[in-house]
Amino acid sequence: RLGLFLYDHLAPNMTLPRCKSLDFRTNSAGRPLNGTLARGFAYSDGWVQDSRLVVLNAMDAQARGADIRTRTRLVKARRVDGVWEAEIEDTRDGSRATLRARALVNAGGPWVSEVLRERAQVSSTKQVRLVKGSHIVVPRLFDGPQAYILQNPDKRIVFAIPYEQEFTLIGTTDVPWTQAPGHVEISPEEITYLCESVSRYFTRSVSPDDVVWSYAGVRPLYDDAAKNASAVTRDYVLDVDTQGDQAPMLSIFGGKITTYRRLAEHAIEKLQPFLPVLSAPGWTADRVLPGGDLGEGGFDAAVARLSARAPFLDAKSCWRLVRNYGSRAHDIVGDARSLADMGEQFGAGLSAREVEYLIASEWAQTTQDILWRRSRLGLHVTDEDAARLDAYLRARQPRAATAAS
Repeated sequence: RLGLFLYDHLAPNMTLPRCKSLDFRTNSAGRPLNGTLARGFAYSDGWVQDSRLVVLNAMDAQARGADIRTRTRLVKARRVDGVWEAEIEDTRDGSRATLRARALVNAGGPWVSEVLRERAQVSSTKQVRLVKGSHIVVPRLFDGPQAYILQNPDKRIVFAIPYEQEFTLIGTTDVPWTQAPGHVEISPEEITYLCESVSRYFTRSVSPDDVVWSYAGVRPLYDDAAKNASAVTRDYVLDVDTQGDQAPMLSIFGGKITTYRRLAEHAIEKLQPFLPVLSAPGWTADRVLPGGDLGEGGFDAAVARLSARAPFLDAKSCWRLVRNYGSRAHDIVGDARSLADMGEQFGAGLSAREVEYLIASEWAQTTQDILWRRSRLGLHVTDEDAARLDAYLRARQPRAATAAS
């Protein structure tokens, strides 16, 4: 109760509803629960699909002059004549190039220490501690837009969140991870733990057989020597290495989605002594990402406008297009006047026009890119739909190569 009181009063200008107490015996939020809990608290927050956030930031950076190179890895970097020389490799064809820069920012996430020590030969006492977090997706457990945060007997919390209209997302775990960060999977023990966590409180129990999809990742938390993985700080640490007076490398240890823009501005402040051109004050607080200019009335009004412009799209498709692309959903529809004008259909409302937009504007190349990394349509399409999309992408590759030449 005290925490939620502070939550309200630390953000006095917040437009979201303020916290309130709930009686689950009378409030509709209690209907999906099994009666174990009589009272709770409600507070409002925002949510984001992390993969969409990544690509939208890349699009925003490109619009401001950045050169975005996907499927590219850093081979090595070294200081030469007061600047950095970085050798990079295109993982699609193995071609390499050498770039020169006055400064490097090491935002390697779980690989930040590897970039420092192995790729750039920079020593540092700071390091990250990898903690695996896993999630499961099951058929929808409850109606309504609300999410539930539930505390387990081990004092950890687990959430159940409406997901992709037809599902519920359940997570997360905190498991120390000492293996390579690139290949992480949920364990059977974690699946059982998450199923038992929600079954403890909901009228509908969940078993591993109900899981339609799962995913796992590692959080690169700054290692503050905490004994318990759940207690490791979620804050970030920025470290600038100059080895005397040489070209700087800024390394980012830790960090999280909710403060990523403040982290970025803090990073720029760290680099200002070396790059005076970066002296402009922070400007991101009120800037929207590509497609975020929804117009008057917000999201619901934007969906209504798209539906009026493209009446041949069903309500679910309009909702999804605006949810994923915001105002840029209109760029996808373009001059289409019928569903046939949208091109080949690949299931769940995915059209050839949307595929071409993802390729042209969001660096998508593969079926996995489109169904999982730029969306979660993989949860909705059939294997046959995915196979047709794969065939479509393969068929267009010769055309793309000819156009590029």
